[in-house]
Amino acid sequence: MRTIEQLDELMTRPTEKLVQDMKDIDGDILILGVGGKMGPTLAKMAKRAIDSSGKNKKIIGVSRFSSGTLQSELESYGIETIEADLLNDTELQSLPNVKNIIYMAGNKFGTTGNEHFTWAMNAYLPGRVAEKYKDSRIVVFSTGNVYPLTSVIQNECTENHFVDPVGEYAQSCLGRERVFSYFSHKNKTEMLMFRLNYAIDLRYGVLLEIAKQVYNEKPIDLRMGQVNVIWQGDANEYALRSLLHCSSPANTLNITGPEKISVRWLAEEFASKFNKTATFIHEELETALLNNASKAHQLFGYPSVSLGQMVDWTVEWINNDGAVHNKPTHFQERQGAY
Repeated sequence: MRTIEQLDELMTRPTEKLVQDMKDIDGDILILGVGGKMGPTLAKMAKRAIDSSGKNKKIIGVSRFSSGTLQSELESYGIETIEADLLNDTELQSLPNVKNIIYMAGNKFGTTGNEHFTWAMNAYLPGRVAEKYKDSRIVVFSTGNVYPLTSVIQNECTENHFVDPVGEYAQSCLGRERVFSYFSHKNKTEMLMFRLNYAIDLRYGVLLEIAKQVYNEKPIDLRMGQVNVIWQGDANEYALRSLLHCSSPANTLNITGPEKISVRWLAEEFASKFNKTATFIHEELETALLNNASKAHQLFGYPSVSLGQMVDWTVEWINNDGAVHNKPTHFQERQGAY
């Protein structure tokens, strides 16, 4: 795993289960916010799955496409694109009516000092989209940050656990869910809330952050002592297959890997593979942000990429000076300030 081409091919490769589910999903698929970290590979995976299924469906990606070459890249892949600012209601209403919506739009980093924009993106826009697409089925990307920090010994949050978001970003994400849920009740729109923690791409993510700190001989903060992660390709597959599990009232799924992973253990694993010494600051606290995704695993099966494989690929990526996005997850944040 040394090149972006290899990474892209792997992360967009559909499983046979996804191909079969694509046959059962009627209608085209519109991805709102396709320009984010996960959107491009999700769109490509959807296109590959449709091509393999023999069905004739469109994949349409919507984004501002304000910089870079993503728009032409997606179009060369056979994905239709629409340049639009979703907060511009004229542009939103001009979008095509499509049966299946993957809602990935939102704002996280830069919330502090720009809270008004975060709330507009995360809690106002969902109502506009829900009204526009009241006759569609909608998978809504959300986050496990809507849950509180819980005991690393006693609890992991299932979908039935109470929510108690910390900080304005997480609060606005719960606002997103609540607004969508209101319109699911009002209009009988079938929806699914997709609560994700933390997707792993070799160019960003929790594993890359810990590995780079070890490689550069920087100390690891242990206060958030445990984490959950999932390979981005698996998360994208689950999102697409979730279109078959939307309901009214809205369904909810936690999306992450099966392990509760020790940050100390991860750092020491990377240290042994880099022939470095892991150093630490602070101690593990009694609580962490931890989700239980057993419901999703029952529906979709366990992730296809194991934790050990992700660790090995991350090591190889760093050793070969692989490209990175420089978009930290801030997974160690305990006060909700992003």
